[in-house]
Amino acid sequence: MTVRVEFINPFVTAAADVLRAEVGLEVSRGGLTLAQSAATAGDVTTLINLIGDVEGVVLYSMPLEMCLALVSQMIGQDFEEFDELAQSGIAELGNVITGKAAAGLSQAGYEASISVPTLVIGRGATISTLDFRRLVVPLQTNYGVLEIHVALREHQDGHGQ
Repeated sequence: MTVRVEFINPFVTAAADVLRAEVGLEVSRGGLTLAQSAATAGDVTTLINLIGDVEGVVLYSMPLEMCLALVSQMIGQDFEEFDELAQSGIAELGNVITGKAAAGLSQAGYEASISVPTLVIGRGATISTLDFRRLVVPLQTNYGVLEIHVALREHQDGHGQ
């Protein structure tokens, strides 16, 4: 299964917009690559499923230090450990980015519902997307690199659920 490029751009645009609005960060996009491993590369990965005309999963993976810096800026207090409040903030960040991206997909004629976010904490966890190929777009920020993994395809009958 090949991911269509028009399914990637809404996530990259949404992430850049949300990071700019919520945290004041500018991002630069790195080159698109195909994930070679099912193991997570970041310390924290937010996983959100999409169901509808577009189906699959989007992963946002980043270093722990970046998570702490992001939630510190978003919430307005310093976080030194990745506690429940910090975890909730990172999950919500993924939720907001994905919601905005789903709106972009909708404008392109693809309706999709999103799941609640799931956090995978720990580098090297295995997340198999089975026959979905994952395309990876790194977004460089002053806080570190946020990797967006997109494993989406058009629903098989083209009509969603």
